Amino acid sequence: MVVLGAQLQNLQLQGSHISKLLQSDQSVQWQDLVTRSYKPSWWVLLGDMGTGKTSLVLRFVKGQFLDHQEPTIGAAFFTQILSVTEATVKFDIWDTAGQERYHSLAPMYYRGAAAAVVVYDISSMDTFVRAKKWVQELQRQGNANLVMALVANKSDLDSKREVENEDGEQFAQENGMFFMETSAKTAQNVNELFYEIAKKLARACPPKPSGINLHNERQERRGKRFCCIG
Repeated sequence: MVVLGAQLQNLQLQGSHISKLLQSDQSVQWQDLVTRSYKPSWWVLLGDMGTGKTSLVLRFVKGQFLDHQEPTIGAAFFTQILSVTEATVKFDIWDTAGQERYHSLAPMYYRGAAAAVVVYDISSMDTFVRAKKWVQELQRQGNANLVMALVANKSDLDSKREVENEDGEQFAQENGMFFMETSAKTAQNVNELFYEIAKKLARACPPKPSGINLHNERQERRGKRFCCIG
């Protein structure tokens, strides 16, 4: 229990640090926008080590790609603000480690999450098989209204492809997910992936009216005034 507590504390500190860095970069761009957060508001990325989960998030949030990305330890935390037709929305993204030794920590991030992105590498059949297991685990233990995406990453490695596009697309359809092939290296479909998730969540959770109905308010005041006459 002491070890687990220390791990959680380290993850929280790491996540807080990354979040502050990202938010500081976006403060000028978004400071004048009214944003809306969802409850729950976080997304989670799942998949084997080396599938490119961190690279996908960094490409989207920072516009960066590193040829030699260090493996994630435990989990990394990112914040991004998306402007879609329905709303401008702030989301938190947890990028989980793919190593087996961190598997036991994953439920802390996907239970109650609003969206889950399951990533595999098109040049590795093993990662596709593992992605299927992640989907099954999410179906058993995840949020009942979870928006799920199956992502075939590293489309730039088409010459080394082991998983056909049709196989991923068919599995996604059979499990109520949407499917997309991406490349964090070339940025192919990276923005489209995250914006599609944001749009699906915005449609599933439309904003509640926040204005005041002046007509009803006037009627209410008039009724109170009349009840006091006499």
